[in-house]
Amino acid sequence: MEFIYNLAGDTTFLLTVVSVFVSTTLFMFWLMSQGQKYMTSYKETFTESASANMGDMFMSVDVNRLFQLNLIAIFLMPALVWFLLGDPITTIAVFCMIAFMPTLIYQNMRKKRLRRFEEQLPDGLIMLSGAMRAGASLNIALESLIKEQPAPLSQEFELFMREQRIGTDFDVSLQHMEKRLPIQDFAMLSSAMRINREIGGNLAEIMESLGDTLRRKHQMEGKIESLTAQGKLQGIVMTGLPVLLAGLLYLLEPASMEKLWTTTVGWIVLGVIIFMEVMGYIMIQKITAIDV
Repeated sequence: MEFIYNLAGDTTFLLTVVSVFVSTTLFMFWLMSQGQKYMTSYKETFTESASANMGDMFMSVDVNRLFQLNLIAIFLMPALVWFLLGDPITTIAVFCMIAFMPTLIYQNMRKKRLRRFEEQLPDGLIMLSGAMRAGASLNIALESLIKEQPAPLSQEFELFMREQRIGTDFDVSLQHMEKRLPIQDFAMLSSAMRINREIGGNLAEIMESLGDTLRRKHQMEGKIESLTAQGKLQGIVMTGLPVLLAGLLYLLEPASMEKLWTTTVGWIVLGVIIFMEVMGYIMIQKITAIDV
């Protein structure tokens, strides 16, 4: 009788082990399939976005190699931080920072490119006006601008002229250019070109006036940036000073400072401090950000 009970117990244990093994195996296969689907979707999204973004900035980059480097950084850097520090919060923060870094880098590069285009546009308009006053047509003047002016101004107008050569409508080419250059200065130029094309007028005089207006605008913006630079720097210093003092106090009195993140009251105080820091920085930036 005891033998039968032992045999039944062994059979039940064996069935339990087999069931757990099969369930775990099926779950791992499902997890791997879902991970593969997510990775495939992430790769398609990343490569399409990178290809479009790099194309807008006239940069020839292997998007597959870029995806591989991004993937290596996402997994390697957090693992390295975990190995060196063993801190899960820092590891998660590094992971999130690396995950969002490609977007931030692209936005910064695009912002600098648009800024360079704005700086080059007044000189380009003066050049177009001079060429048209000398008797050249708009297309010939644009060809001269493409040869004489540096990037990104020459690149954008070169793409505009390529679309014109293959038969794209003038207004459609301007719309494509407006999508690539969502800035107010170029919107003024495209509006002037459309109006001139519909009702006529002295386009050379319009471009000369617009170029002079934009040059004065940029001079005014430069003066405003110089006058508000001190206020912006003060905002950065005043925001970073409490963080620096907190670090120094932690080095001097670690037992007292640890109460900020080990007690409920400390978390509340820390949340209030972070909220006030962020609001103070935003308010200073709003005050010093003067749009012309």
